[in-house]
Amino acid sequence: MAKTDGLGDYGTTAHATTTSISAEGNATDSDSETAAVAAGLKHLETKDVKWYSYLLTADFWAIIALGQILALCITGSNTFTSFLSSVNTIIPAFQTLFNYALLTLVYLPYTIHKHGWAKYRSILWRDGWKYFILSFLDVQGNYFTVLAYEYTNILSAQLLNFWAIVCVVILSFFLLKVRYRIVQIAGILICCGGMGVLLASDHINGTNGGNGKDMIKGDLFGLLGATLYGITNVYEEWFVSKKPMYEVLSFLGLFGVCINGVQAAIFDRNSFAGATWNGDVAGWLVGYTFCLFIFYSLVPLILRMGSAAIFDVNLLTANFWGVIIGTRVFGYTIHWMYPIAFVLIIFGMVVYFLAGTILGDSKKPWLGDNQKDGVAGFGTAKLKALNEAKKKGLAREEAAGEA
Repeated sequence: MAKTDGLGDYGTTAHATTTSISAEGNATDSDSETAAVAAGLKHLETKDVKWYSYLLTADFWAIIALGQILALCITGSNTFTSFLSSVNTIIPAFQTLFNYALLTLVYLPYTIHKHGWAKYRSILWRDGWKYFILSFLDVQGNYFTVLAYEYTNILSAQLLNFWAIVCVVILSFFLLKVRYRIVQIAGILICCGGMGVLLASDHINGTNGGNGKDMIKGDLFGLLGATLYGITNVYEEWFVSKKPMYEVLSFLGLFGVCINGVQAAIFDRNSFAGATWNGDVAGWLVGYTFCLFIFYSLVPLILRMGSAAIFDVNLLTANFWGVIIGTRVFGYTIHWMYPIAFVLIIFGMVVYFLAGTILGDSKKPWLGDNQKDGVAGFGTAKLKALNEAKKKGLAREEAAGEA
């Protein structure tokens, strides 16, 4: 029988004991965090809340401000696309490739720094296919929406954008267990009414683009693009509620580069021959990429603090900002119905948040009552609950969650 080394046995025992203590410590920390979140949520939701209480919170005004910044980013990217089209540089897939590349360059190194190579490879192996689907849906949504504008007129393409909101509401209801209150549905309808006023003013002014090259084909592309956008927004809301934002954006960029690169090589190849390439075009591509990068970086915040529905509703004001910019760039005139439309859309968002909880849409039903399945990141109900518990001494101080 081999002789046992007492020191070796002690080392093994000590390692096992340390591992056991570590596991117990992690379990204790997890239980403490769960208790803190539960206590914080209970305190927040049992406050004396009036029907207008959420409108007085910083979150509500942050959502409104974020929504308008995103709408301006969309308007900016559309303006730069118009500049490119004016010189026959129509490369929808290629021009978006730079945005995905920039997302990868910024967020992928940070994700690897936060997770380490081992954990990153594990995430890629376990969740890579989910992120691939998200990127694929996003790329195709962009592509078919741009194609719709090429074949149909502006009025039809913008009307089809309403379908994205319908898709978001339906998918959120059935897949994410979101239950909309009557006042929320009313708010969405008021916002859509405001958009209707915008489109009516365009029609009255004769700025709806006239007849398209192939209206049926363009409308089908627009319908497909709006559907893909709706699915993407709901899917991304689910992702950022469970994962760090930088991780989601890094994979969206990484797979987006691959998918969009292949698509550009196939579909934009012939467009390169007739495209114009000069300093102005380079500047417009930089501007387009910058607007989209800011847009993609801020979207997870509004999806966490609000929802996919309120995100899409916010973007309805992009048409208003488009006309404001168009007055200086393209010589547009502002119809008297435009300010009415803008006020209606903002009013609809106010109505959406009436008679709600102090947490608004940040508490996600698919994460459980205590948001157990969610990440404690910026803008989440889970982090708000932890901070409330810490501030009120409802539970022992917890470590900050992932950003």
